[in-house]
Amino acid sequence: MKKIKNTIVYTLLSVLGLSTLSCTKDFTTVNIDPIGEREVEARRLLQPALVNVLYANMIRNWNFNNQLMQVSVEISDAEGKIFRYDVRRTWADYTWNAWYTNMTDLKDIYTVASKPESFNKSYQGISLITQTWVSSLLTDTYGDVPYSEANMGKTGNMQPVFDKQQDIYADMFKKLEEANDLLKEGTAIEAASDPVYKGDISKWRRFGNSLYLRLLLRASGKAEVASTVIAKIKEIVDTNPAEYPIIENNTQTAKILWNGTNSSTAVYSSPYMIGIRAVDFRNMPICDFFLGKLVSWEDPRVDPALGIKGVSRFGIDKGIDGYVGVPSGYEPGTGVIIQAHFNSDAETDKFTLQTDPNTGIIMNSAEVSFILAEAAAKGWINGSAENYYYKGMVDAITYWMPTQYTGPTDAKFVKYITDGVNLKWNPALPLEDLSGGNSKMEMIHIQKYYAMFLVDFQQWFEYRRTGHPFLPRGAGLGDRKMPARLNYPLVTQSTNPTNYKKAVATQGADDINTLVWWQKP
Repeated sequence: MKKIKNTIVYTLLSVLGLSTLSCTKDFTTVNIDPIGEREVEARRLLQPALVNVLYANMIRNWNFNNQLMQVSVEISDAEGKIFRYDVRRTWADYTWNAWYTNMTDLKDIYTVASKPESFNKSYQGISLITQTWVSSLLTDTYGDVPYSEANMGKTGNMQPVFDKQQDIYADMFKKLEEANDLLKEGTAIEAASDPVYKGDISKWRRFGNSLYLRLLLRASGKAEVASTVIAKIKEIVDTNPAEYPIIENNTQTAKILWNGTNSSTAVYSSPYMIGIRAVDFRNMPICDFFLGKLVSWEDPRVDPALGIKGVSRFGIDKGIDGYVGVPSGYEPGTGVIIQAHFNSDAETDKFTLQTDPNTGIIMNSAEVSFILAEAAAKGWINGSAENYYYKGMVDAITYWMPTQYTGPTDAKFVKYITDGVNLKWNPALPLEDLSGGNSKMEMIHIQKYYAMFLVDFQQWFEYRRTGHPFLPRGAGLGDRKMPARLNYPLVTQSTNPTNYKKAVATQGADDINTLVWWQKP
């Protein structure tokens, strides 16, 4: 009963925007709580909100996204298992609550930074970027959601309307345009308030425009907006790149370093240390789809000869049959056993992602390169799809192993792509082959899949947009399909019934198979 009560309270807070600052609950050692104060400074709202959102993203990446996208797989014959696409309605609550609750603080940053006594264009711009980041997670997960009237409980709006996803995307584009203009001047902010870039405004501007590219690409399949968004992609990349700087290398990746040095006043503990027990971490086998390709490529991220303390840079330990994964979607009763798995912090003699400070990724350089590779392959921008493709591969690997390659022409990298199966760019391939054959899109997206390892729901979002990479179907899936969205939390039916019903009438049935706007033909 207590758990149910807490869920209702947090959901109300998130939708209505009644919270002044959400609780960080032990995952930062230094945090000042301004609850109860009449005025809150923008610098005090940014850090906890970003840490809270990333914490929730990483937990759900681990136990939801990775199960859907065949990164990992449980050993269980029970019902309600994500890797069999058996998604219970209760899965929807956690991210909805976390994202909306912290959106209140991100919006308040803009309000506070707009007052004459605390005016600051950079905090305004950062607020718009982070609002868009969280809003994109919400709408890409659920579809039509409260947006224009969300987090307005303090002004009396207790039942916000659900905005259409197309309208949400249009407004997110406006916010990112405004943020780009606001950040031009580079107005200083307090470095300690910024757990991502330590006050480097130029990097925030790059992140905002890179997020812009991510969302433009996601909307590009819709005929009613395709010409507009493709033209904008070209403007950002080709026509006016000086006006729209983007992430170009790993030093500009948007991330929070757990136990790292992003802030001079705070040390953050990884969600994998707090939210997941060591025994659960290492008892989550790796899927043969994720592991098998890395092994076949002799990828340095898994090759123990190139790892730390004799294990892979991804912290993968061998199973009884070696570097072998578990097939996803297997039928109950087939006697599958744990094989290769991720090491836990309890295994102190081995490298492990559980304690790695670099797992807190918001958006990385490799993803941007693969966005450009797809745009170039489709003829939307100038430049070589092959060059962008190779740069993405190098950035993805050197994020984890900085000294592995100096660039795409590095002899070690050339050997890697030459020896690996289907790694070398093939200009003769068709752009697309949805029958399951190799294509430029499959090549780009299998590498993008690895580049977005641990990045919230991005693998799932991109699979829903493109159908890539091709994932094998286990017999245990039956006739179930990859979820197209998460359902709305059950509490929304009782707290906001009128607008909930309108949203369902507009978007379609409130279940996991209803397509969101950018997925529909």
